[in-house]
Amino acid sequence: MRKLAAAVLAVFMVAFATVPAEAATGRRVVVYYQTVYDGDSYVSPLGLTQNDSGVTDVIVGAVHLNDGATMTLNDDPPSSEKFTQMWQDLATMQGQGVHALAFVGGAAAGSFERLENDFDTYYPLLRQLIKDHSLSGIDLDIEEQMSNDALNRLIDALRADFGQDFLITLAPVATELNGGGGLSGLDYDRLYRDRGDQISWFNTQFYCNWGSLADTSGYEGIIEHGVVPAEKVVAGTVTNPANCDGYVDMPTLQSTVGSLVQKYPDFGGVDGWEYFNSLPGDKAAPWQWAQQIAPTVKG
Repeated sequence: MRKLAAAVLAVFMVAFATVPAEAATGRRVVVYYQTVYDGDSYVSPLGLTQNDSGVTDVIVGAVHLNDGATMTLNDDPPSSEKFTQMWQDLATMQGQGVHALAFVGGAAAGSFERLENDFDTYYPLLRQLIKDHSLSGIDLDIEEQMSNDALNRLIDALRADFGQDFLITLAPVATELNGGGGLSGLDYDRLYRDRGDQISWFNTQFYCNWGSLADTSGYEGIIEHGVVPAEKVVAGTVTNPANCDGYVDMPTLQSTVGSLVQKYPDFGGVDGWEYFNSLPGDKAAPWQWAQQIAPTVKG
């Protein structure tokens, strides 16, 4: 019975993946979705579409590549039954015009070291995950040392396997895009010169002491650096002070984003870390964060 259900689910996801996504162009409202279970309670992302939040992209994770050629989504295999409803919900959202991506890496190190040192073992795991769940794209959240050459190889493989419509995003801290350092050791100026045309956008972390959206200066510093254009810089913030330092309340965020939209007509958009406890709705109505910032982002 489980094998039959899995087969039906696979057909369901492929069918939805062929539906053109309205989010393919324009400014983005991106939501990171890592807390799939709050304790024992499943956190569905469907509230984002059921409440017309304006979300364009949902990024689920974190995907980890582990010793022994294994993969986990947070602490369990992506194929675990606990994620069946989540994959179904994300496929439903894809059918409604929202992109569903997965993010790799983050605070737990090791995934990109393994991709750099044993590509032929670990890249096929990532490729199969994308195929199994008909993902719209992948977000590379590199918070460990990785060489530019190894990242270029990964980007090239993803583009070759999944084509030009597949979304390849990265999640640098803000200082990595303005000529400074960060968490990865990557040279982002060189990366953009080498592979900028293959990178869909950057989910840039203006939080955790790496930047701020309390005003426009951090974002402006990246654009004035003159390498990455505004259309590819999505401004990231935390949605609740419990998630990291750098929380910006909604009125301040709306003011900052409104000013950036006016200054940069090709402004890339906003992302929020993370979904389940987003203010002002908190756990009871986390979609309200996207719902309230989306009109400002879209102008």
